[in-house]
Amino acid sequence: MVEVALLSNPRSTGNKHLLPRVRSFCAQHSEVFHYEVESVEQIGEALRTIARVKPKVLVVNGGDGTVQAALTELYLGGHFDGSPPPVAVLPNGKTNLIALDLGAVGDPIDALKRVLEIARSDMGDHVVVRELIALSGHETGKPVLGMFLGGAGLADSILYCRNKIYPLGLPNGLSHVITAIAVMMALVLNIRAAFLPPRATQMKVTMVRQGQLQGKFAVLIVTTLHRLLLGSDIGRTTNGMLQMIAVEQTPMALLRALGASLFGMIGRNRMQGVHIQQGDEIRIEGDRSSVILDGEIFQPVAGGVLVLKPTAPVSFVKLAA
Repeated sequence: MVEVALLSNPRSTGNKHLLPRVRSFCAQHSEVFHYEVESVEQIGEALRTIARVKPKVLVVNGGDGTVQAALTELYLGGHFDGSPPPVAVLPNGKTNLIALDLGAVGDPIDALKRVLEIARSDMGDHVVVRELIALSGHETGKPVLGMFLGGAGLADSILYCRNKIYPLGLPNGLSHVITAIAVMMALVLNIRAAFLPPRATQMKVTMVRQGQLQGKFAVLIVTTLHRLLLGSDIGRTTNGMLQMIAVEQTPMALLRALGASLFGMIGRNRMQGVHIQQGDEIRIEGDRSSVILDGEIFQPVAGGVLVLKPTAPVSFVKLAA
């Protein structure tokens, strides 16, 4: 009997060293059905095959792009009769926000062992529901689904980290610290240099039923996650809606938001220049309104608007009850 179906992308950066251990683990546990894809374009076929073995849990082992593609195909592909199995995510990406939200941290093999233990039980205490973000209006055409979207200066900072810092071969944690320092130098200290992230451009964000924000934002986050970076739990009461955080590009607004995040206090009190709202539709437009959804960048069609909406609840496996 198949308890766990494991979907792996060998081309993901983390799997270059991890995959031999994953294969060895699966060879020792017949309850695990392991399917490897060579590219994200094969994920649809992978899920059609996985649906035939009827696993209790689907585990995604890959980078942020692999997780996003799997969630999109799982929700929109219709490969499973009735509801698809709950999803678990191994901590194997650069940022691991979804895995972190679901309590998967540390060694991916230890996380996989824990998922198998849960699958052998009744799983009731470990199944949680999350809405996904459905993003449309981008150049690739069809909607894509994810759980964490960064825009404005945050998207520029993520791209800066990916293109300038990660190639240095440093540990992920150190890379993120260096990126944060560079962002603070550019945005708070107003230092201009070619090796620093670019300054944000004008952007308009409209949230249905809550009005419109317009200006230059150092940070734009839209999420359905319950736990964000630095342990903030601002998304804990989303009520099925999208949670948005927009921080204006001013030194004081950035410092207020950073200080509140460090102490897990963001969202507790109103702060000037920091906008926190909930809604069931968000529209983003501007000269440089590209966004990053779970590690993948999306650009609007020429002169178009990016539209975000929440999906119906999707089941996930949380490793800590």
